[in-house]
Amino acid sequence: MVLATDWVRLLIVCLTFTAAAAAIVRLTGLTAVMPFFTAATRAVLQLAAVSAVITFVLGHLGLTGLFLVLMAAVATATSAKRTGARRGAWVAAPILIGTVPALVLLVAIGLLPLKGISLIPVGGILIGGAMTATTLSARRALDAFQERHGEYEAARALGFHERDAVCLVIRQPAAEALVPALDQTRTVGLVTLPGAFVGMLLGGAPVWQAGALQIVVLLALLAVEAAAVAVVVELIARGLIRRTSQDSEVRLT
Repeated sequence: MVLATDWVRLLIVCLTFTAAAAAIVRLTGLTAVMPFFTAATRAVLQLAAVSAVITFVLGHLGLTGLFLVLMAAVATATSAKRTGARRGAWVAAPILIGTVPALVLLVAIGLLPLKGISLIPVGGILIGGAMTATTLSARRALDAFQERHGEYEAARALGFHERDAVCLVIRQPAAEALVPALDQTRTVGLVTLPGAFVGMLLGGAPVWQAGALQIVVLLALLAVEAAAVAVVVELIARGLIRRTSQDSEVRLT
């Protein structure tokens, strides 16, 4: 049973970390403070809501599927907002292109039981990784396209098709979004102990089983994020993900 004093300690720690993050960015002039308080508040409210319904959801496979759809929808909306994409619906493609096959494969070969208790955590990890890769790659690619528009125009003048000219400019900046996933995989066990590993250990699973699941999740995450970045590059190159100002720039060339 959780005591009142435990909740007080939890509240103090959460407020301390949030205030520290806000103070750091304020004092160093990195960015605005309010997004940190907003993110912290949303995290508390969302986790409280999920905690209230998760037991019921986990017991019903149909509700588990709906919950995964909700997770993907929120990830798409978040990524679309962060990238400033004019056609936000297209952002769903890179998030789902690798996540869905990865989950199907894990279930098909028996590594992931067809149960909510397994599908939601692993699905959440893969969707979250795809969302992050999509956001970072799209932002960097769109910024590069804007900043290096002269290179795009030069490539077009040399006879490159529009898709190839855009890819020439954005491919490398977009690929930088894979650095966090690569570093996490390279340093797992030495620097990081990811959530799936720690969660299984806390749940009483053998160390070898926790390690096996974690390596599968990490490698699946690499594939999912690589697919997300590749699709982002293709969609931007074909003009399906663009900022409004960049659409007008392309039409003028």
